[in-house]
Amino acid sequence: MLVNLNPVVFHIGPLALRWYGILMTLSFVIGGWYLYNKALKMGHDEDFILNLTIIITIAGIVGARLVFVLANYPEWFTENPIQILKIYEGGVAWHGGLLGGMAGGWFYMRYKGVKFGTIADLAVPGLAIGYFAIRIANIFNQEVLGRMTDFWFGNWPAQPIGSAIGLALLLRYLYVQRKNPPPGYQFWSFIFYHQLLRGLVEETVRDNPLILGKIIVPGWGLGFFTLVQLLTPLIMLIAYLMMRRAKLSK
Repeated sequence: MLVNLNPVVFHIGPLALRWYGILMTLSFVIGGWYLYNKALKMGHDEDFILNLTIIITIAGIVGARLVFVLANYPEWFTENPIQILKIYEGGVAWHGGLLGGMAGGWFYMRYKGVKFGTIADLAVPGLAIGYFAIRIANIFNQEVLGRMTDFWFGNWPAQPIGSAIGLALLLRYLYVQRKNPPPGYQFWSFIFYHQLLRGLVEETVRDNPLILGKIIVPGWGLGFFTLVQLLTPLIMLIAYLMMRRAKLSK
């Protein structure tokens, strides 16, 4: 864990501009720019692309916030609903953002008669860069911490491990893209390998609550099983079936 890192870049009156917000915005901009340019080259209408990008962004943020609240503070829905809107105080969930953005994009593409897979693949670089950047932002916020070990480095560097996963998935996307994969394959394979690496590596060393088993390997700081680890087999199965479907449809 790094110390003496200020999560705030500067203040504008009562408002604080944080590294987390800057890096999240940057990932949205880079991902949206890539999707916009590639979709234009594929012949899609500019208004459709811009509307889709806005819908995915808003739906992703809403989904990320709702899943975070549902998983951590479900009582807010009945006791303090206004707190749900205070996203500027922190608290979003990766899986919620992915699910929300995917659902919003799917409904809009279905409405417009555009196949999901052809556009979803273009979102992968943004997702990979976003995961890479947000884990760096977590360092400034002193969150997503690793468990303590008996090794020389002390706590597992959970945030850099997460960033490495995002970078590896981005490089994999660029490599596979050269082979002209079928529509949808890149998106679902990203889900498959991200969940595998997060569940097997990142969640194993991350200091998250253990839901089942509550097994901790002494000295090594490895833990089993978190909620993400328990959901990993199901998510990977769904992603694998969709990957196979994409390959068969080629």
